[in-house]
Amino acid sequence: MSHAHQPRPATARRSTSLTGTISIPGDKSISHRSFMFGGLASGVTRITGLLEGEDVINTGRAMAAMGAKIEKSGKEWIIHGTGNGCLLQPEAPLDFGNAGTGSRLTMGLVGVYDMETTFIGDTSLQSRPMKRVLDPLRQMGVQVKASEGDRMPLTLRGPRTAAPISYRVPMASAQVKSAVLLAGLNTPGITTVVEPVMTRDHTEKMLKGFGANLEVETDAEGVLHIRIEGQGKLSGQTIDVPGDPSSTAFPLVAALIVPGSDVTITNVLMNPTRTGLIITLQEMGADIQVMNARLAGGEDVADLRVRSSDLKGVAVPPERAPSMIDEYPVLAVAASFAEGETKMTGLDELRVKESDRLAAVARGLEANNVDCTEGHDWLTVRGRPGGKGLGGGTVATHLDHRIAMAFPVMGLAAEKPVTVDDATMSATSFPECMGLMTGLGATIE
Repeated sequence: MSHAHQPRPATARRSTSLTGTISIPGDKSISHRSFMFGGLASGVTRITGLLEGEDVINTGRAMAAMGAKIEKSGKEWIIHGTGNGCLLQPEAPLDFGNAGTGSRLTMGLVGVYDMETTFIGDTSLQSRPMKRVLDPLRQMGVQVKASEGDRMPLTLRGPRTAAPISYRVPMASAQVKSAVLLAGLNTPGITTVVEPVMTRDHTEKMLKGFGANLEVETDAEGVLHIRIEGQGKLSGQTIDVPGDPSSTAFPLVAALIVPGSDVTITNVLMNPTRTGLIITLQEMGADIQVMNARLAGGEDVADLRVRSSDLKGVAVPPERAPSMIDEYPVLAVAASFAEGETKMTGLDELRVKESDRLAAVARGLEANNVDCTEGHDWLTVRGRPGGKGLGGGTVATHLDHRIAMAFPVMGLAAEKPVTVDDATMSATSFPECMGLMTGLGATIE
């Protein structure tokens, strides 16, 4: 996405039943890591199903700028990696656009190299906190020159030899955990991440798949200790990226709240660290049938059949937040149509996403006559079954793709249309979103 783009509003109107079968583009987390690990490994990596959103492409460009050869042939991406420890100093700053995952993980990956690397991004990315990944890198010997508050633009200068550390992650963040593990790849000895609350584990699974010497141990308190041995060899792999559960969330909730809907979504990633939304919706009474469950590339995958359902409000426990952190905006939309009250807690991470996502959701709900209350790390939504009296407002998206995709879903079942001020941001993670929805019968213009 260019740093100055033209906003394009979108309006969603009450729709008749949604029907059909769709497949969701590849998982964003796995796509980022496929480019990174493929670019770093020795030999050839072949990727199918890659999410070709702007965020992921920016990660690919960054790896190419540091020596990886990346090309697309038909539906397959082919990467000739540099070999672990052999990335080159980029000639220009690495521009990550809006990609929080891509930038934070790459900081971990290259920060410990004996070279200078500058990171830039769009206005939204420049406002996001990077201190959480910079602090452990500093402990490993990395020098940081950053904008005020440890924000981008920033420059990392690695030490001659990085020092391995044991780092206890202070918040539930897969990005921080991953950044430290990736820094450990080029650091002699054992780097350890201590993770009190389990988060998505794609980094660990994929590193092992590429040949890294990595082990995970759970202590008596249930705390994870993840150890990686540095300076080992990574070898190219063949990867088929499964469908993204965070993107799946939008058509899934739409099918639940639009009466008479029956939608099948194929090839969805069902990694247990990512299924919080599905579990929550099932607790609310959602008719979601998990079909054809299987393993693909070491990950759980399944097809989901979703039929419109009468939802009831529930209390979502705070410990579930890491497994559905990106899905709360669309869960809040589902809760708007549920009978009774839905209370979501443990949401402090939403304050530091592409926007203050918690505030953005609350203001979007209020603009469309939803009865809700926002606290520091919680949101309560009191729903109206059938969407009576809901809608009629315009939602400020704040350059946040999840907000831009969640609120049109509300418009499909609300009494009055719902408008978002800019739908272009969906391109960062799910460019096909609006097209797939209209293909099922949704009215979005």
